[in-house]
Amino acid sequence: MNTIIKKALENSMSYESYRNLMIHLVEHGETTGDEKSNTRIDFTKLNNRRMKRWDRTLKVSEQAKKRLMTFETDVTWLVITESWCGDAAHVLPALNKIAELNPKIAMHIVIRDDNKELMNMFLTDGNQAIPKLIMIDNESNAVLDTYGPRPSEATGYVNRFKAANGTLTPQFKEDLQHWYNNDRGLTIVEDVIEMLCRFQPSFCQ
Repeated sequence: MNTIIKKALENSMSYESYRNLMIHLVEHGETTGDEKSNTRIDFTKLNNRRMKRWDRTLKVSEQAKKRLMTFETDVTWLVITESWCGDAAHVLPALNKIAELNPKIAMHIVIRDDNKELMNMFLTDGNQAIPKLIMIDNESNAVLDTYGPRPSEATGYVNRFKAANGTLTPQFKEDLQHWYNNDRGLTIVEDVIEMLCRFQPSFCQ
């Protein structure tokens, strides 16, 4: 296994531990990451509320559950994130719901700014975009695939807006949050099933 990935895994936390960290940060008016601005502290508070809601309400369909439970490859999901990241607040709860369905999937979380070498290995279009899921085969220690920072449909939505306007406006970012709320994790589940299909042909049938 790559030494950078190995070190990150050794210092990673479970989803439960990450949620406890979020609660602690909110209670103490803090945030993860190198930048400790009031804006990022406020986003951490908002994201904690978002994640609490998704942890309680997000559901995986019975059909998707049945498929996900048939995945038979032992894998580790190493997820890079930050408490202030709005996309992560929507994506991580969905990934956790999926991982909980199958004991073959072990999900671990690390903070981006504490793992800069790792982040730089998995850039998106040259950017340190998060959240980023790195899927590792536990037998070979090979990186099988990555996922993120956004669900496929949201990625298309963002890319089209950037192409037309050059940058993401505050209004667009608000619209993107509405997209996440309306989608309810469905696209993330579909994306993950498609990703897993590539490594277990029988899973796709």
